[in-house]
Amino acid sequence: MRREQIPVAIIGLGRIASLLEDDALREKPCTHAGAAAANPACTIAAGCDTDEDRRRLFAERWGCPVYADADVMLEKHKPGIVHIATHPDSHYHYCALAARHGVPVVVCEKPLADTLGSARRIAALHRKSPTRIVTNHERRYSADYIKAKAILDEERLGPLLSVRTVLYMGKTRRLLDVFWHDGTHLADAAMFLTGAVLHHHSRRGARLNSRKGTAWLDGYLEREAERIPFLMEVGAERDHLVFELEFSCAHGRLRIGNGIFEVWESAESPYAEGFRSLKKADDAFEGKTGYFANMIEDAVACYRDPTRQPRSGAADGLRVIEYLNAVKVWGRS
Repeated sequence: MRREQIPVAIIGLGRIASLLEDDALREKPCTHAGAAAANPACTIAAGCDTDEDRRRLFAERWGCPVYADADVMLEKHKPGIVHIATHPDSHYHYCALAARHGVPVVVCEKPLADTLGSARRIAALHRKSPTRIVTNHERRYSADYIKAKAILDEERLGPLLSVRTVLYMGKTRRLLDVFWHDGTHLADAAMFLTGAVLHHHSRRGARLNSRKGTAWLDGYLEREAERIPFLMEVGAERDHLVFELEFSCAHGRLRIGNGIFEVWESAESPYAEGFRSLKKADDAFEGKTGYFANMIEDAVACYRDPTRQPRSGAADGLRVIEYLNAVKVWGRS
């Protein structure tokens, strides 16, 4: 017998909630609404936004009722999954509201919150209430990153020795804005791929409130008794985007990022006798990553099994906020 579809509600109807589905170059689905609509286990029950134009566009696109008041929407539709795609300063409010309404699963867009205190309260909601909270750090759901993690976990290239990351996100943006907006993804990807917790040590180079120059953030990834050196380069003044992680291992190197998947293995050098060089392996990644499709699958699985812990949970989101605040205190906390 076919299972009844899970009603999904979305709070915040902007770019990541729905509008990015109009980007012709992005892999689809690439939004919360697009993922819910594409999943046969789900149906979009309602949407909520304080902006009238966004409510109108959402209703026209997805054919569902829309509301200006999330409390009214949750009371009327009693969704099984709620997606929160508002600004981070409202994430705790809506997570707590969903929990009060007994929503089984909440998908919270990254970053988890705007302050360390709010992030801790969201993580406590996940621990202490029946509501499961998924943090949408999408690379934990992306097939290329999952493949890279398997290579590192199996130590195919030998033990991991260091991690270097690079983040450029536009020519005129402040380094701090680049770091808050996309460093969240970079920090979480590093922790996901290594199974470690990221810690900050010091900053070199440009100040983070500058729109010029390059900052280097030194730190380490800690797992059990091991500390792996970590470096994040955040740059301004570039007219291009770079999101990249490089894992240096005893017998090779793995690089992954936007449009990048490379595995390099140690081999006898063709350039000098008695030395070894890196040779690019045949490993490649092609096809869809499924980053949003896999996220909604995880949310559905959590709905059907209340004991399940999501692949990207509130605790994972909290660890990212803890790292960001170690670099520079964020928001009001």
